[in-house]
Amino acid sequence: MKPAAYLPLLLALLPLAAAAQTAPAPTRDSLALPDPLSYYGFVDAYYGYDFRADNGQERPGFLYSHDRQNEFTVNQALIGVRYDDDRVRGALGLHAGSYVVANYAAEEPVFRHIYEAYAGFRPFEKAWLDVGIFGSHIGFESAISKDNWTLTRSLMAENSPYYEAGARLTYELGPTPYTYQTGSRLTLTALVLNGWQNIRETNQAKALGTQIQWRPNAKVLVNSSTFYGNEQPPGETRRRRYFHDFYLTYAATDRLSLALVFDVGKQQSETRARADTWHAGAALLRYKLADGLGAILRAEYYSAERGVIINSIRPRGGAADFRVAGGSLGLDYQPGRNVLVRLESRTLYGASGIFRRRSGADPGRYGNLTASVALSF
Repeated sequence: MKPAAYLPLLLALLPLAAAAQTAPAPTRDSLALPDPLSYYGFVDAYYGYDFRADNGQERPGFLYSHDRQNEFTVNQALIGVRYDDDRVRGALGLHAGSYVVANYAAEEPVFRHIYEAYAGFRPFEKAWLDVGIFGSHIGFESAISKDNWTLTRSLMAENSPYYEAGARLTYELGPTPYTYQTGSRLTLTALVLNGWQNIRETNQAKALGTQIQWRPNAKVLVNSSTFYGNEQPPGETRRRRYFHDFYLTYAATDRLSLALVFDVGKQQSETRARADTWHAGAALLRYKLADGLGAILRAEYYSAERGVIINSIRPRGGAADFRVAGGSLGLDYQPGRNVLVRLESRTLYGASGIFRRRSGADPGRYGNLTASVALSF
């Protein structure tokens, strides 16, 4: 073919070549990538009623969430923003409510309304390094009630950290969280913390923590978390605290899920050679009755030698132990995607003096009803 025969073909291709040279670079929207900036909010309004109560509006001092009775109030109102482009990430969340009043009483006022505030980046592939204030690495339950199986928190959750301040290094093995159904996934976390649920440093002694989470398949989650540190105020003798939290969840069917939780800890005693020990356990069963309707059953116990960790209990002469066991039954109703209505009945039985009333009576047991309407976005 003569060269002149190619001329019409070249003229037809020139506009396409020009368009290719001037085409814009791919953007996040054109690649259908998620927006790195997201907003979230949560409001948990509740009413609690204690049977035969004469201690005013407050529930027992070792309960810190939904701790008001015969009062319409808000456990937690939360709003925040998060950024994550898979290379850097961070979050800022602010909250208020009766949960904040009870749990952040020891913090300075400027910090009490910070739910989370951290910045992080990937030091290498599959790893994150975050520094700031974030949710605790300990426990089956979090501060946000809608994310928990039960409305009220277990005794072990109420008396272990909800939040932490420090640095955490997380390393992910296996598939991503969105594809772990196709294979095993392991997440390892190491932490250096200011202490046991405190934002400001109290004694200049840093604490250490670890967490291992393993998902062998889509139905099973195994967690092991540890804590080591000295939590005594300045000027007092160092007393090391050792703690381990373990839980296992299993989705037996589409309707039935089970969870087992166990905590054990030791803290060096100020008056005797051996350490004071506390341990706690809980078993939970969650069953889907119908679309948007579920039932939750919980059995639990908490035992602490000489009331260690249970700060509201001061046994006479430091010799009495704290022992409580009980259970709860809850109903969940979800009328819409962002709304959760919950009702829970709870009964606890304890050793002498734990449920003592202002009148001096000690019934040896405690019962309540709690109802909640929660909105999230």
